[in-house]
Order: sequence, then C-alpha cells, then structure tokens
Amino acid sequence: MFGKKPEKHSKRIDSLIGAGTRVNGDIHFRGGLRVDGEVIGNVRADDNAPSTLVLSEHARIEGAVTVTHAMINGAVQGPIVSTEFLELQPQARISGDVVYNRLEVHLGAIVKGQLEHQETAPRAVELKLASGS
Repeated sequence: MFGKKPEKHSKRIDSLIGAGTRVNGDIHFRGGLRVDGEVIGNVRADDNAPSTLVLSEHARIEGAVTVTHAMINGAVQGPIVSTEFLELQPQARISGDVVYNRLEVHLGAIVKGQLEHQETAPRAVELKLASGS
C-alpha cells in the first residue's frame, strides 16, 4: 500500500539477432532486443527510454552491456550495467563487473567479476495537502 511498486519493463521484443548470426560492431537499440547469436561489440540502449535485453542460452556478447532490464542466460565477456533489474538465469556466464539496482541470480549462474549495487535516483513525488474548508 505505501511501498513503491517497481516499474514494469516491456516484454515486447522489437529486434532479434538470430542463432547463427554474428554482428561485429556496437549495437544501439530502443525497446526490446533478443540475442540468440553472437555480438562482438558493445550493446547499449537509449538512455531516455526503458529497455529490455534478453540473451538466450547459446548466445554470446563480447563487449559492454548497458540497459535498464536484462535477462541473461548466455555468456557476456565485459561489464554489465542494468539500471533497473538484472536476472542471471542458470546458464549465465559473466566475465566482467556487474552494476545493478535489483538482482535475481538463479542457481548455476556464474559471475567472474565484482557485483556493485547502485540505486537509481529517487523520483520526486508531489504531495498535496488537504484543504481545511
């Protein structure tokens, strides 16, 4: 009742990098991105909009990842910054530091790096006082 409800992320996938596909270079995206293939480069979502990255079990990213929400079940070689929510599923293999706000780690996930909790800035809330009339 009084607690702040977590912001829901979009479950919609706008872009897909399919299995057997290899992308060389940085990826900038908006909305949802699913990676089933391989990315050699940084994966970064637009700063102003909520974003979701889904990395499947056999997928791989070599580079830095910066998103609001991430569900990782593949391999990432590089740092991860997830400003809202990060889920490391059972096949997740992370070689790099991880910065997160909220974190869920499944049994079997491996992180070779430091975990750093970083809260997002609190949002301003406008309070209105009841008038005495």
